[in-house]
This record gives sequence, structure tokens and C-alpha cells, in this order.
Amino acid sequence: MKLESIEVGNFRNYENAKLEFHPKTNILYGDNAQGKTNILESIYVCATTNSHKGSKDKELIRFGEDEAHIRMFLTKREMTHKIDMHLRKSKGKGIAIDGVPIKRSSELMGLAHVIFFSPEDLKIIKNGPSERRRFVNMELCQLDPLYLYDLAEYNKVLMQRNKLLKQISFSPSLESTLSIWDEKLIEYGEKIIVRRQQCVDELDKIVLQVAKNLTGEKEIIKTLYEPDVSAGNFEKALAESKERDMKFCSTNVGPHRDDLCFMNGELDLRKFGSQGQQRTCALALKLAEIEIVKKSSQDCPILLLDDVLSELDRNRQNYLLDSIHDIQTIITCTGLEEFIDSRLTLDRVFRVKEGTVTLETR
Repeated sequence: MKLESIEVGNFRNYENAKLEFHPKTNILYGDNAQGKTNILESIYVCATTNSHKGSKDKELIRFGEDEAHIRMFLTKREMTHKIDMHLRKSKGKGIAIDGVPIKRSSELMGLAHVIFFSPEDLKIIKNGPSERRRFVNMELCQLDPLYLYDLAEYNKVLMQRNKLLKQISFSPSLESTLSIWDEKLIEYGEKIIVRRQQCVDELDKIVLQVAKNLTGEKEIIKTLYEPDVSAGNFEKALAESKERDMKFCSTNVGPHRDDLCFMNGELDLRKFGSQGQQRTCALALKLAEIEIVKKSSQDCPILLLDDVLSELDRNRQNYLLDSIHDIQTIITCTGLEEFIDSRLTLDRVFRVKEGTVTLETR
């Protein structure tokens, strides 16, 4: 799969911009706060319908405008596809694939596989459980339409159940309707738990090998799934938590409370790992994500590296660059100096300044 071009209108700080990409390495460079990350974000939004930052649609629209537009061309298995996306302040986003409007955003999933790697991802190990759940969800939602559906339904049911728990505190007679939402929560929750376990088992094998290679076999990192409750025990745990849920007006058990654990021997890297160990683990996790996408989709993902190289030491930089030599990559950075000693060929270079992108001839 190759990203041919991206065109944006009234997106973030861009009035209009169009970039045509090289099949290998593309560099976007410029000072901070000029709009480099916004280009990567537009690609990610167009591929997945969501911002990597979790931003709402109205936040993506240029200040003073009512709507934004993104158009992306990509080639997949020798066929060119066009994705058009309209972001509107007052209504939901409009999406068309090859000129045909789609009704559900889930119809877009799987057409383009995109992996976003930013400095924030290096903190995934030490940050809270919600960051690690988000990582697993973003991975699975791109690869598995059924998981995307189950997760969306689970979140809807969870929201309705929590709403009902609040209402019960004022109208106790409503308690009899709680079982309806419990059944649905268990139905979708069990599927999510099973699929997450499969995903983490796959991640574990690759993270283990990458960490060994990165550290000369000094770091033996295990990736473990920590479900809040097992799939077979969800129904019982939910029933036992009923009184507590009613007291606190929220659902206290379920996959919305899951976590991932990273162990180096007996050491829990989330709490006790050094910054170097945590970065090794985070890098291994991202490289494992690339391998899983390759294996599951029989295709190479598009890799978006947002100012990550400056955050890595030379050894980790070289390992990352060696690992992605066969993948179309778009890299943002503040200057080209960091590539002087690297083995990376800069196939296409764009300069970004105040929302204007200029292709540099080299």
C-alpha cells in the first residue's frame, strides 16, 4: 500500500495544501508550531476517521471556518482509491470512497493501515491504563471490523447503564430494568476480552524479540494482558458489583478497566523501569504493531513518525530506521541535521512554514 497524495482545505492552520509523496521516505521539516504534525494528523484522520490526539471534529477545522475537507489518494494492490472527508462543526463527518458516500465510518476501516508514532507514545509504559487500552483499541479497530463494532456497542451500553444507575438513585423502581443492560454489556464485553487476549499474545512474541535485539539480549520483556475480569467470570463479577455500582452510580467491572503489564524479569516496567527501559519497551511495542499489521493485512502500513527520532538515542534510532526501510514513511523534524549520520535516504523533502508547504529539490 502506498499513499500517493493528501490535500487539505481549512484543516487546522492550513487554508489549502497539497502534498504528493514518495513511496519510500518523506521528510517534513520546519520550526515548531508551523503545522508539520497537522499534515500527519490529516492522513491519520482520513484513514481512521479519528484524530490520534482524540480531538473532536470541530477542533480540526480552521479557526473562523465552518467546515474542513481532506482528500487522500492511495494505491493498494495496484488499484488507486480516493478518500474524501468533510468535517463539519454542526453535523457528523461526511465520507466518500471513490466518489461513493458511505453511511458508516466502519466501512472505511481496513482500506488504509496507518501507524502513528509520536513522542507521547514513548510515555505509554509509565502513563495510566487508559493510554494502554487506547493503544490496543487503535490497533484492533484498524484490523478487525467486528472488534470495532463490539467496542462501539459496548461503550454505548456502558454509557446507558451508567445513566440508568444515576436514575435509580432517584427512582428505585427502575432497578428491574438494569438486567437488560447487563446482558448486553456481558455479550459485547466477553468478545472484547477474548480478542484483546489474542492481540496481546501476538504482541508479546514480537516485543520480546525486538527488545532482545535492541539490548543485546539484556532486556527480556514480557507483555501481559491484565483483564479487569475474565470473559468467563464477567457475568458473576457484574452481579457481585451491583450494590457498589448503584452506590457510586457507575460500572466498576469490565474491559473498560483493563490494562497491559510489561515485565522485565520480576520488574514491573510501568512503575519501576528506568526511562531507557521504558523507551525500549515503547519502541518494541510500536515495531510489533507494524509487524502485526503486515501479518494480518498482508500489506505494509504507512508509518507516520512525528518528531520521534530526536527523542531516541543513536542505537534506538538506527534500529528503528533499519526496521522500516521497506515501509513508506513520513517523518517530521525541526531540521535535517539529525539525518546527516544516518543511513536513511531522504527521497522527498518538504519545508513547512506558517501553514505553507514547499517541496525542496535536492
